[in-house]
Amino acid sequence: MKYNRILLKLSGEALMGNRQYGIDNDRLKEYAAEIKKVVDIGCQVSIVIGGGNIFRGLAGAATGMDRVQGDYMGMLATVINGMALQGALEDAGIFTRLQSAIEMDKVAEPFIKRKAVRHLEKGRVVIFGAGTGNPYFTTDTAATLRAIEMNADVILKGTRVDGIYDSDPEKNSDAVKFNNLTYSEVFEKDLKVMDMTAFTLSRENNLPIIVFDMNKEGNLLKVVQGETIGTLVNL
Repeated sequence: MKYNRILLKLSGEALMGNRQYGIDNDRLKEYAAEIKKVVDIGCQVSIVIGGGNIFRGLAGAATGMDRVQGDYMGMLATVINGMALQGALEDAGIFTRLQSAIEMDKVAEPFIKRKAVRHLEKGRVVIFGAGTGNPYFTTDTAATLRAIEMNADVILKGTRVDGIYDSDPEKNSDAVKFNNLTYSEVFEKDLKVMDMTAFTLSRENNLPIIVFDMNKEGNLLKVVQGETIGTLVNL
């Protein structure tokens, strides 16, 4: 294994599968199977999931909703997604803990750094819900913050695209893919890897980011084992 402890960032939209909204159980099972492959070889896994398949605070604010209220609603959506993924992982035989940045003791543990690290050391997958617990911060920022707190080796951003391109490959067939980028190149080329707060935090803490296609079977395992999959961003 090249990476012994990872933070896997998934978008809420990834859980929709081919649906227009909500959660696709088949996609959950696929992700659980992929995560189990890396857990079985001893990789310590933590996960942050977005909530865009259920609700986005920014979208609510765009229609007149109070931004803070909308962001908290989005945080609750990430907990729903976390519970769904937890169920799928446990059905696959993986011991899992869900921790929330907003206390809701009936469904999740409160986020406690030392407790989360101990879970990882015991081989449990830890899912972090409710973002950072604060409005105006995205789940990208939450993922970066938790990765730093867990002393993860890398952030793996699982998407439906196989890396970072100079333009949207789903709209432009001539888009050029990058295999490796430095943080400075991402800034210079104005590439949308993560939001600026998350990306700056990652850069300041020298935390590598790999963007890869999570929907291709075996990709997560290949990344953990050090194969050149997706795009690597580092110093």
